[in-house]
Amino acid sequence: MVIFGMATLALAGCGQIPADVDGTTDRIRGGEVRIGITHNPPWTDTSGPQPTGSEVELMQEFADTLDAEIEWREDSEGVLADALHEGVIDVAIGGYTDDTPWTDLAAVTGPYLEVQNERGAVEKHVMLTRAGENQLLVRLETFLLENGDR
Repeated sequence: MVIFGMATLALAGCGQIPADVDGTTDRIRGGEVRIGITHNPPWTDTSGPQPTGSEVELMQEFADTLDAEIEWREDSEGVLADALHEGVIDVAIGGYTDDTPWTDLAAVTGPYLEVQNERGAVEKHVMLTRAGENQLLVRLETFLLENGDR
């Protein structure tokens, strides 16, 4: 009984669950979300003056839900995975699939879209976030489940 009471008190002091270890969602809300992007049309296209593509549109809508502006950072998948791990960016997009090799450096959303590729295999598309920023991950996953099937 004493252990149950102590556990209840400990959980009551935790605040909002899920929580961000570094408070990323609170920093982004009304501010800026830092999104890493790699060129991979039609998901992401960085060849023009502004990024375009279906994932870019999704992230613009997601940023709107947090009243946030987007700061884009273009680079390769590996560099973006390192940037997530180091906290330089908050989210990475670029047509990632659920077999991404970057799971040791980032958190991966659940699949939000399934697409059959030219070989007939089904690709399950995901996005990457900073590991430990669980509130951000859950908010993004929820948004993608509601909006990502385009």
